[in-house]
Amino acid sequence: MKNLFCISLFIIMTDITAQPVFDDYFTTGALRIDYIHAGDKNNEYFFFEQLKKEPFWGGPKKNLIDRFNYGKYKIVVHDFQTDSIIYSHGYSTLFEEWTTTEEAKNLQRSFYETQLVPFPKNKIRIEIYGRDKKNLFHKKYELVVEPANYFISNENTAKYEVYDLHISGNPENKTDIVLIPDGYTINEMEKFKEDAQNLNNYFFETSPFYENKDKFNIRLVLAPSQESGADIPADTVWKNTIINSSFYTFDNERYLMTYNIKALRDVASNVPYDIIYIIVNTDKYGGGAIYNYYAVTFSSGIENKYVFCHEFGHAYAGLADEYYTSYVSYQDFYDLSVEPWEPNLTTLVDFDKKWKNMLEKRIPVPTPEDKKYMDKIGVFEGGGYVPFRPFALSPIPPFPVSHKIFCKLNFFWYKRVLIIKIGEIIIMTSKFLAPPIRETKPFNFVKYIPVFFKRNCSAKYWMISDPWNWIIL
Repeated sequence: MKNLFCISLFIIMTDITAQPVFDDYFTTGALRIDYIHAGDKNNEYFFFEQLKKEPFWGGPKKNLIDRFNYGKYKIVVHDFQTDSIIYSHGYSTLFEEWTTTEEAKNLQRSFYETQLVPFPKNKIRIEIYGRDKKNLFHKKYELVVEPANYFISNENTAKYEVYDLHISGNPENKTDIVLIPDGYTINEMEKFKEDAQNLNNYFFETSPFYENKDKFNIRLVLAPSQESGADIPADTVWKNTIINSSFYTFDNERYLMTYNIKALRDVASNVPYDIIYIIVNTDKYGGGAIYNYYAVTFSSGIENKYVFCHEFGHAYAGLADEYYTSYVSYQDFYDLSVEPWEPNLTTLVDFDKKWKNMLEKRIPVPTPEDKKYMDKIGVFEGGGYVPFRPFALSPIPPFPVSHKIFCKLNFFWYKRVLIIKIGEIIIMTSKFLAPPIRETKPFNFVKYIPVFFKRNCSAKYWMISDPWNWIIL
């Protein structure tokens, strides 16, 4: 194991040193590429909308080429003259999720999407790739950009007051989170600050953020809405809000998302950021997240802080859900003949590339729900949006049965290496992932246990950790 660790560390360091030098290719600010992503279940199309120069680049300046290979899509930037890759990142989209719904079989729709890259010094070629069902990438779109092009808009978007909630240092050396209010009127900005502070406090009481508090910046953009609340279509509730967040996304009541990406990016552009997080002014349970795109949670209620951390796991780390205990709109979300790109799911097709080397020798695969395996790294039935049964004591949607029991269910399932933008390496070992329980008030989660759990449900996916497991330890 020690040799394996050293080899992994060497590979990671090699990746870091092989990265392009930011100042050789990029200048201040960001280039925003706006486009329409349209299609149906079997077809997709990209249509150019606009290019825009934004004042801040909050992304990496040292690790410019993505090594994780997560996400349904990836954007790749080539230096036009040399054709060398000078920037890339993976991401997912709401369009991708929609294509797996029943509606996508009979209807074509369009989604406004945007991507940010560092603003180039010289001519570049941008490529967008998408995965097929076998997880192979194919080029979907290509655009050549000349940075001197006078059609690149630099118009000022609306300027809003910025509130520094938690600042640890220069954005280029930190992971920057921007919290965007939706459904807060101008008279409710103090409430937004209070709601954000409560989420911030809990966020830094949990691992691995507790141990890495100095690696994050969190800023608020105080952008008011005309009306308070959020859209609830099934109740014929429609609110005029700045981001236009809505429940019943894809006709799923708890799925609280927005289609208005253009407005979201415009508001977020007031600060440098890596992650956009929308806080919706409602006590109705809901939320959602898309990898490297944005996350959403409701503002108040005893569950919202847990949802906040859970959704952050999706948006920031690319971790998949591991439950299928309540309604979702997705169909055939994974191809069972290949490994999912998400690091915490496996179909056992190529388990060597997941966490197989971390299993103890006598752990059976699949791993039964026997009590003796509950504190072990294993391969337990359930995970992803296919029928499955969870652990006997699994963290369940929305929350674990109890915090004490939950802590026993953290399987320390992989030594995750988190490469911060500055190139700093954090080795997340099982020891590192075992902080003391810092909850000050006990909470009874038993009432949230769905009554329809069945021990004999069939499953075709295996899992070891939910985003909850990775974050709330």
